[in-house]
Amino acid sequence: MRIKCLFIWCLVLAGHLQLVAQQPDYSLLKDKFNFYVANDLGRNGYYSQKPIAERMGEMAEKIGPEFVIAAGDVHHFDGVQSVNDPLWMTNYELIYKHPELMINWYAILGNHEYRGSTQAVLDYANVSRRWLMPDRYYTKVFDEEGVTVRVVWLDTTPLIDKYRNDSVQYPDACRQDMQKQLAWVDSVLSTKREDWIIVVGHHPIYAQTSKEDSERGDLQKRLDPVLRRHNVDMYMCGHIHNFQYIRVPGSNIDYVVNTSASLSRAVKPTEGTRFCNGDPGFSVCSVDKEHLKLYMINEKGDVVHTITRKK
Repeated sequence: MRIKCLFIWCLVLAGHLQLVAQQPDYSLLKDKFNFYVANDLGRNGYYSQKPIAERMGEMAEKIGPEFVIAAGDVHHFDGVQSVNDPLWMTNYELIYKHPELMINWYAILGNHEYRGSTQAVLDYANVSRRWLMPDRYYTKVFDEEGVTVRVVWLDTTPLIDKYRNDSVQYPDACRQDMQKQLAWVDSVLSTKREDWIIVVGHHPIYAQTSKEDSERGDLQKRLDPVLRRHNVDMYMCGHIHNFQYIRVPGSNIDYVVNTSASLSRAVKPTEGTRFCNGDPGFSVCSVDKEHLKLYMINEKGDVVHTITRKK
């Protein structure tokens, strides 16, 4: 009996030590200029959305993110109809309720928002203090911890013909002035003076996916030349529901696909793939004067990959 009890105690201790060994160490991110990247969230708390939201809150206690980039598709499947739509509660407010997530969320529209009222997504900034979306595309400069970062948020759905030509499912896409947005991006990037330049859109320019090639082809033709001309550091997006890091010949840009914060999809390498992973999760961007680092975090809180960009 004594030997049996000793054996059970050893098993419990071994399990405890294993948990301790697996506990993520976020000490490297402490006292840095950090922010979250999350997208493809809105599943009413189902799949992995709730545990990932809880992980984001727990991690925020340790690293103190300054804000969250909400890179589209906060609402599946048909967007929202108004600022009073119950989906604001079930997809967002009641899920990301941790006190450390009561920070600024800088949002953009995804293709699913375009199935509903895009104006309601913009107007929600008048309802929620943490939901910030001054326009369909906009820019902001952050000056923190001795480093300056310019983030440019884009509205990529109207830049893609697939959506512009479908006035039934995406009635608002064809109403947007595509050339006006591209000219604005070019103008903003022409005057850049910051240490780091990050551009955020919902759709990928390069990625492995079963979605139509035309989506990426339109962005490669219309948006990518502007980004390359101005030597931006990183283009972040979502839409594909997995982690991907891609570099392509002739470009010095880090093309990053951030995974879904709820339901993910399998992925395999494609041309230019440096890393890919099918876990759900989110990302943390950590910046100083010399380094721009993006940590891909899975549902368990493990860092599955780190992208490091040096000056």
